[in-house]
Amino acid sequence: MAQPLVLSSSRAVPVDIVTAFQHTLPAPLSSIFRRWYGPIAPVKSTSGDEPWGHIGQIRTITQTGGGTMREELVDVDAPYSFSYQLTVITGPLSVLISHIGGRWSFTSVGTGTEITWQWRLHPRSRVASYAFPVIARLWQGYARQALEELSTVLLADPGHGEPVPHDQ
Repeated sequence: MAQPLVLSSSRAVPVDIVTAFQHTLPAPLSSIFRRWYGPIAPVKSTSGDEPWGHIGQIRTITQTGGGTMREELVDVDAPYSFSYQLTVITGPLSVLISHIGGRWSFTSVGTGTEITWQWRLHPRSRVASYAFPVIARLWQGYARQALEELSTVLLADPGHGEPVPHDQ
């Protein structure tokens, strides 16, 4: 089997680490992943275990393009990181990717927090891994957009400390 591809993108946001963590973990995915990037569809909705934030929770992510993924929260180390697994992938990515390990990390920097989003893509086959350079380029753009949207969500919360609403 081909090796997984690790992708990572970061952005500094002028909020403290606790606020960044507390507002990212339960944030509605449709508010962070709300725009298309090339063929990568936005998140339309989530369903399942809500509110999101406890190890072992499972929810289904539905994308605007009709694809779905089963997400399981596998680790929470507040306020430094949380990790999840995406499996049972349907839609265009399903022919290329068997599963994805995701991680959000938070590091205090200056007067704010550096937020890093990482994906570990596991190819469905060796042949599928040949498409990974294209996927990597597209993902970097998608991640940049998502981190911009997350920054907007974090800065728009006037309370900086009250949890943001969950997806319904």
